Amino acid sequence: MAKLHALHDAGTVLDEPLVRRIGPADLRQALAAGIDDFKAMPTHAFFIVLIYPVLGLVLARIILGSDVLPLLFPLMSGFALVGPFAAIGLYELSRRRERGQAFSLAHALRMLRSPAIGSIAALGALMLAVFVVWITTAQLLYQATFGSHVPATVGGFLQEVFATGRGWALILAGNLLGLVFSAVALSLSVVSFPMLIDRDVSAATAVRTSIRAVAANPATMALWGLTVAGALALGFLTLFLGLAVVLPVLGHATWHLYRRVVAS
Repeated sequence: MAKLHALHDAGTVLDEPLVRRIGPADLRQALAAGIDDFKAMPTHAFFIVLIYPVLGLVLARIILGSDVLPLLFPLMSGFALVGPFAAIGLYELSRRRERGQAFSLAHALRMLRSPAIGSIAALGALMLAVFVVWITTAQLLYQATFGSHVPATVGGFLQEVFATGRGWALILAGNLLGLVFSAVALSLSVVSFPMLIDRDVSAATAVRTSIRAVAANPATMALWGLTVAGALALGFLTLFLGLAVVLPVLGHATWHLYRRVVAS
């Protein structure tokens, strides 16, 4: 029977993993390794399968005149909050390739039968909760700024946001709040999901290690967060086509970042 990991350790004291200090050079090497993994395991087709149904739903809601329009940017930026959970299969593929083992989509899907699936699901639920709170906060912020008014067209919405004082107030407040949510998400998840795949630890231990990794490397982790945000922005600017490359590369690179910051 598969072992269900708890959110926290009950009556067991485990040695906390050693967290290393890293620098920008480590980020470059993690990205280079992620690109190399992507070339060896081009999983972009599977991400296209996931991206376009979601994108189609969003666009359909906009075309039908739904009030989802003001939340389009928060939805796109919030993708980074749940991305680490969505990439667990990529971490497993990078782990297997690193060990010289066979790797395929089937191996990635085997994560569903992992003994750590309970902890992974619990941590994924936590990240989803952060995402929901972020979207709710963004909606409340919009309502506080613009009330219940929603422009009928994308052009009208952009005019309201970029050509009015309250629009710029929304941009400033939204970006500041987004920065807070991003920092929280980064601290909780930057190494926790790869660690759950790599080691027999609880979700609490993985989250504590992730927070310690960020605390030990604040500037470097901030740079990593900006790198992720910039890469995702490029993916969105290419009409989402770029995400088919950006997402797998970032997923594989996150595994290698974990290997650099958390000692074996």
